[in-house]
Amino acid sequence: MSFALYMIGFVIFLGGLIWGASVAGVPTLYIGIGAVILLGIGIFSAVSRTRGKDPS
Repeated sequence: MSFALYMIGFVIFLGGLIWGASVAGVPTLYIGIGAVILLGIGIFSAVSRTRGKDPS
């Protein structure tokens, strides 16, 4: 799976979480903080899952 495809899926997932939190009445500051944290986690996971294996 490519990095771009992984990140597109994660951004769609993050958008859904943000939308759900705003509908639930979560304050915008907390939504922003949570979104930045989750985006960082998503980037770390995408890099670790899509990087090539080191040759022996």
